[in-house]
Amino acid sequence: MLEALFPHLAQLRVDGVHAAGPVVRIEASTRAGHVACPGCGTLSDRVHSRYQRRLSDTAISSREVLIRLRVRRLFCDNTECAKKTFAEAVPELAARYGRRTTVLERVLCAVALALGGRPGARLTQHLAAAFSRMTLLRMVRALPDPEQSTPRVLGVDDFALRRGHHYGTILIDVESRRPVDVLTDRTAETLTAWLHAHRGVEIVCRDRAGAYAEGAREGAPDALQVAGRWHIWNNLAGAVERTVARHQKCLSTAVDTDAAAGPDADINQQHDQDDHATVPVAPLQPQDRTDRIATRTRERYAAVHALLAEGVGIRAISARLGLARGTVRRFVRADAVEELLTRNGTGRRPSLLEEFKPYLQQRFNDGCTNAAVLFAEIKARGYRGGQKIVREYLRPFREAGRVLEPPRKPPSVRRVVGWIMSDPENMETKDQRRLDAILAASPTLSALAGHVRAFATMMCGLRGHELEGWMAAVNADDQPALHPFVLGLRRDQDAVTAGLTLPYNSGPVEGHVNRIKMIKRQMFGRAKPDLLRKRILLSD
Repeated sequence: MLEALFPHLAQLRVDGVHAAGPVVRIEASTRAGHVACPGCGTLSDRVHSRYQRRLSDTAISSREVLIRLRVRRLFCDNTECAKKTFAEAVPELAARYGRRTTVLERVLCAVALALGGRPGARLTQHLAAAFSRMTLLRMVRALPDPEQSTPRVLGVDDFALRRGHHYGTILIDVESRRPVDVLTDRTAETLTAWLHAHRGVEIVCRDRAGAYAEGAREGAPDALQVAGRWHIWNNLAGAVERTVARHQKCLSTAVDTDAAAGPDADINQQHDQDDHATVPVAPLQPQDRTDRIATRTRERYAAVHALLAEGVGIRAISARLGLARGTVRRFVRADAVEELLTRNGTGRRPSLLEEFKPYLQQRFNDGCTNAAVLFAEIKARGYRGGQKIVREYLRPFREAGRVLEPPRKPPSVRRVVGWIMSDPENMETKDQRRLDAILAASPTLSALAGHVRAFATMMCGLRGHELEGWMAAVNADDQPALHPFVLGLRRDQDAVTAGLTLPYNSGPVEGHVNRIKMIKRQMFGRAKPDLLRKRILLSD
């Protein structure tokens, strides 16, 4: 029974077990025998004295366990040894000078690696005695780095230590899917130095960043570089979005298709009002927007392109206008300001009144037009907003004398991009019908969809040898947004071709980047990078 429940106590002599309240005390002592001196290795059984160690152990039935271990101090009979006496160690139970058993140490380390400081400290109250968050963090920092052999297939990607300011690099063994190392930045020099110190990497899976390409080329010149398929597909999606934004007027054909298909075409577009009680409202187009964001966007667009016409670079424009370089670059790439207003406010948080609008429309049609009464009714139904919002919503109805029919909004640019980038076999019938109507109205978008599907077939089938033909077909077509994408592929053609041919990809690396984000949220930015590194490398 003792060996089954307490295998770490099997080599000891248990003198008694006492349960007092929430604590279980185990009295134990070492067995007689020869012990090797830690200084010279000479065996000795000559006892100098005895003393008691107090060790914490894992809980039993939610009770804290304390072990009182009586150990011997022995003489060293080797006259040349610097140690005259020494205490016998019990390595199967606890480390020298340790206050916790090795079993408890493993449990606490696992908790600290999985949860961090504060959440781990709360959990330890149920697993053993209460431990502070600083104790758990010190245990994690004291853990040695795992010994990893140089991987044959190395995955490289960056992650944000502080988004927009400081980034690190995660290195993954793609074959075993285990992290290998964490670098303090994402520069080519750091990656080159790591590869010089770890010879033997044959394949490097990376994103499209030039720094990692240069670092892999300098640090492992014989290694084959593989561009991640997700990054290639994401770059293609950006080019597709710019093309769809230029042809946004064609997206309204999806609304006409829904109207022609009848009321069952889209459940979200059904209306309970009669035809004589509603007045349709034309949807707001990007060029018609006059809100604050649209006005600011137009002013910035004009300022950016005015400076660009003077020959000012992106970095200088960013400094003059106080904008981020990514924002300036987005304004520079846009051929018209309407491309920057394509979302049309659809990305905003829904109004507090949104779920109560059908009820208000129904009550208004029934003849109840008093805003105060309607406010009281929806407040009883769970509305948490103010009465002013209700009055502003009912004002157009009161002026028109009837409920205005919500316009049928055309699908957003992002939605259409998602349809084009999706497998037709996995799309819903109504979405496929809408996409077909849009493609029929725009030959440019129809040709774009053909290029995207050809690229998807090539990528999913790992037929990288077809890449050159695909790029030639795109260059021969009138697709301005795809031409920069093709130019980027040509600059990195060897890695892209390998990424579209070999089974290796950056998927495992992206998974670890996502895990790093979770660890960072647990740490709430209160810990230093050394602790983050330990949790990345040692967590299961």
